[in-house]
Amino acid sequence: MALTDGLDEEASPRVRQVTATVTPNSRFPVPQSDGYSVYSAMLSILSDVDEDVGSSVHDSELGSLHCSGLQGRFAESERPHHKTLLPGETYDLSLGIVHPDDEAVFQALVNALVLEGKAIELSHGSLTVERFESKNATHEELLEQAGEFDDPTIRIEFETATCIEENGEVTTMFPHRWAVFNSLQGKWESSCPDDLELDLSKEDIRAHVIEKPDPGQRGGYCLDTHSVLVNRVENDEGENRNLFTQGFTGTCAYEFKSANESFENAVTALALFGEYSGIGSAVARGCGSVEVELDS
Repeated sequence: MALTDGLDEEASPRVRQVTATVTPNSRFPVPQSDGYSVYSAMLSILSDVDEDVGSSVHDSELGSLHCSGLQGRFAESERPHHKTLLPGETYDLSLGIVHPDDEAVFQALVNALVLEGKAIELSHGSLTVERFESKNATHEELLEQAGEFDDPTIRIEFETATCIEENGEVTTMFPHRWAVFNSLQGKWESSCPDDLELDLSKEDIRAHVIEKPDPGQRGGYCLDTHSVLVNRVENDEGENRNLFTQGFTGTCAYEFKSANESFENAVTALALFGEYSGIGSAVARGCGSVEVELDS
């Protein structure tokens, strides 16, 4: 198994992204929206290593552990609303850590998945971790990285259903510049040091950022929409009820128009931050996983 990223002792909180390759130990079904199941399994692993860490992640209002769910090739399943994991196939899993004690969460994952070799136990089977890599940054470092680009084009691949709530429980089905960067700004403000807070107004983002959905990816406009399982609750009769939310996947590029340098740096830093935090709601349960590319 490959392990990268040294454990540093920086005083400033860091955001972290863990990428893992996993293999199923048998052929078994998982829900079509598997993020909820994988997140529950990761919480169990964290709690087994350190109950306080597991509780702090579970109780966080921020969504401090972003889980992409499993990405790879699946077979159909005879179970309704399920798909099948295939032995011999590999699946990618991304975990973002935006937590006040990021080091403790990261160390618990390392202890369990790398040092102890724990399997990720799902309802009908388990996953073995074959590769474990990570990267980390402070908010200040993300701003510095953003400053290295001059008038960049920001390309965001919305890899899993991105569910951005607007006007209460209504979700947007389009990667509008304000919806995307307002979501990111809220997550940034909830986790950054006070002196690195950003103040990007709705008016400025609308005036100086242009979105271009699906820029040349599939020969024209194309976004897919989804309804995904994000939670299960018990009703008054003691029956389980599935909760779904709606979102979109696809690619969108964002360009600047008549923007000053500080504004460009702030927006670009937010985009980079999105790989750690996810975008929108239910990021712990498989939603809002993104990949970001910058082109000058």
